[in-house]
Amino acid sequence: MAQHTPRTAITATGLRKSYGDHVVLDGVDLEIPAGTVFSLLGPNGAGKTTIVKILSTLIGADGGRARVLGHDVATEPDAVRAAIGVTGQYSAVDGLLTGHENLMLMARLHRLDRARARRRTAELLERFDLVDAAGKPASTYSGGMRRRLDLAMTLVGEPRLIFLDEPTTGLDPRSRRGMWEIIRGLVADGVTVFLTTQYLEEADQLADGIAVLDHGTLVAEGTAAELKRRIPGGHVRLRFTRADELESAARALGGETDDDALALRVPGDGGVASLRSLLDRLDTASITPEELSVHTPALDDVFLALTGHRGTDENERKAGR
Repeated sequence: MAQHTPRTAITATGLRKSYGDHVVLDGVDLEIPAGTVFSLLGPNGAGKTTIVKILSTLIGADGGRARVLGHDVATEPDAVRAAIGVTGQYSAVDGLLTGHENLMLMARLHRLDRARARRRTAELLERFDLVDAAGKPASTYSGGMRRRLDLAMTLVGEPRLIFLDEPTTGLDPRSRRGMWEIIRGLVADGVTVFLTTQYLEEADQLADGIAVLDHGTLVAEGTAAELKRRIPGGHVRLRFTRADELESAARALGGETDDDALALRVPGDGGVASLRSLLDRLDTASITPEELSVHTPALDDVFLALTGHRGTDENERKAGR
């Protein structure tokens, strides 16, 4: 009989965690659909890793309840562990072993018989483009290769939900994009990915849903587009071929003109409803722009507005990386 997969991968209600007088999580609620990428954003110390540890049964919550793939994390921890994989901020790879040996070790820990362990190891080495390096000590691998091997080890047991806790920290842009393609492939196969990251472009590229955590509290949730529309600065830019068209559009729509570029900037949140309204007004005024483009604030602007911190992407740009 086929195994039933819940439509909701994770449900959490009122999660709380403190260490002494320091409150790390202060009543966090989550509902994450199966087969999606969910990204948890937040500055260092916001509580992201603590949530991952609670949901993966590594530590207990002080309050609240959570279910992972239909199992209660407090009362059914073994069932949760059997269904998930965890790739933490720091690689679990043994540098003294080869890539092949690391995977075989993990396969035996999952109690695969020797033949199945060899097949699974070969499959993962191929999938993660590690065949040529399989016989080399993992200590000789580049950062990107180690992260790929680390994720491959997480997948040995074929988990239906994977926690990726800042999986691309320290990787160069090319290696980071390679990891993104791997993550997209996992989701295409039906795996749910819970991603914590400080790289806002990463969340923008991958996540179906995003939540922003600050000082142990969720301060915003939604898709990347929904979060961007919450921040002022969105606009529609209309470009014209003649100055009289620009003047007519400015009279009809308001906004800010750029005479040199023959362009008009009209405030808007980038949503379908506001864009449709704008087009209707243009049609009523018999105005046809040469070009129309929608501009929304970057996710980094959202992060800054909600937490008072710049994301890692912006910090690296300022540092000239």
